[in-house]
Amino acid sequence: MKILISGGAGYIGSTVASACLDAGITPVILDSLVTGRREFTEGRPFYQGDIADGPLVDRVFAEHPEIEAVVHCAALIVVPDSVGDPLGYYRANVAKSLDFVGHLIRNGCQKMIFSSSGSIYLPGEDFSVDEDSGIAPQSPYARTKAVCEGMFADIAATQPIRILSLRYFNPIGADPRMRTGLQLRRPSHALGKLIEAHEEGVPFRITGTDWPTRDGSGIRDYVHVWDLATAHVAALRRFEAALGGARSSVINLGTGTGTTVTELVTAFNSVVDTPVAVVGTGPRPGDVAGAFTRSGRAGRLLGWEPQFGIVEGIRDSLRWAEIRDRLLAP
Repeated sequence: MKILISGGAGYIGSTVASACLDAGITPVILDSLVTGRREFTEGRPFYQGDIADGPLVDRVFAEHPEIEAVVHCAALIVVPDSVGDPLGYYRANVAKSLDFVGHLIRNGCQKMIFSSSGSIYLPGEDFSVDEDSGIAPQSPYARTKAVCEGMFADIAATQPIRILSLRYFNPIGADPRMRTGLQLRRPSHALGKLIEAHEEGVPFRITGTDWPTRDGSGIRDYVHVWDLATAHVAALRRFEAALGGARSSVINLGTGTGTTVTELVTAFNSVVDTPVAVVGTGPRPGDVAGAFTRSGRAGRLLGWEPQFGIVEGIRDSLRWAEIRDRLLAP
């Protein structure tokens, strides 16, 4: 099998590509390198350019006519940035995705897996959600994902393409073989900031301490990026079963366990030699209390279960942080 991965030089897309290679699936990479890394495309067919570039997408399919499916990972993803630049986020994530799916249909692509987000949900009182929970995105980033899902469902209803949206929760970790990981040296999510605080010997800032959670800090479902990647392999192989006859559908990808930021710090400090101190601050623009999945749909339809826990995710993130600067050019 050969597939196209948009955003395949980014954190998740490149890890999906590695999992595909390990499973005997050939990934073709399309990435603008706005945030992706050329190093993550080494040894993989790679096209640098924009997903909205019709002639480029046409060339990819002309040169790889055996492409059977597309994994659409290309997107801007930083919540505070989306609050400051909603126009840029809607243009990159929605308008260009609309152009992209049009190019795919023109080239005869009939299967697409869309990288969506658990941030689109309205959590229940216990912060758990499943695929039937209400949708209430609280940031422009999250709203772009919800808009794309609706847009793709409308398109799949009448056009010769079927679309499976995988709603990720909170990826951590790196490829266990250290081929890829977070390309940013200073990522904005909690674990990235924890590693930064540990490296610099400064307290970690918990952004938001008054959420209605068990300890006041935000709650997340931290899922290892390698587990996310293997879920994509399962979705490619079980695409028909996952849709169950529908033109479009959604599946949550998470561990099923909610972990607060304070609990993340405790797990982090159990792994490192020098514990990190914490201080509480106000939430960042666009921050929410969070959610975790209670769904078993991924297990039933994909035969997928996460294999790594939060400690493994922390350890792999730390391993990647140690080697990142040697593997990636400044």
